[in-house]
Order: sequence, then structure tokens, then C-alpha cells
Amino acid sequence: MPDKKKIKKVYDVLIEGAYAGLSDTALHDYVFEHCPKATSKRLVRASLLALSDPKVQDRNVLNVIYALAIKHRLDGGPDSDGDED
Repeated sequence: MPDKKKIKKVYDVLIEGAYAGLSDTALHDYVFEHCPKATSKRLVRASLLALSDPKVQDRNVLNVIYALAIKHRLDGGPDSDGDED
């Protein structure tokens, strides 16, 4: 399953950006700048992975990731076309 590698890469960039203090649109743009082939679905899955990771304990980082996941889950995000699987 090569998709797991793609989600892991999005996860790594997402965590990096959140710990750097990015949030909302800035964090979204950061992730898609570093992972141009990422999709909203992968972003949400990576966010859920981060929320369940016991190593991530910074409350602000978790809140930022949670908010981004909710936003993309509810509206599909601007890049939701073509998100298969």
C-alpha cells in the first residue's frame, strides 16, 4: 500500500508546520507546498494519525491539527476533486 507512505509524508510535514506555529490556511499552504500531490483526504487522515499519536502532546499543536482536519472534513477543502479511496 503506497498510500500509507504518502499519508506518513503528509503527517510529517503537518507536524513540522504545526510545531513551527503555523495554523489554518498557513498550515494548509505549508503542507501542500511540501507535498504538492497531497489531497484533502490524505490531509484529514494524516491529521487523525497525528491526533492519535501519543508522542504529540502539545495542546496547541493538537488544537491546530484538529481544527484543520474538521475544516477539511466538513467542506472537502479546496482540492477535494479527485480524492479517490
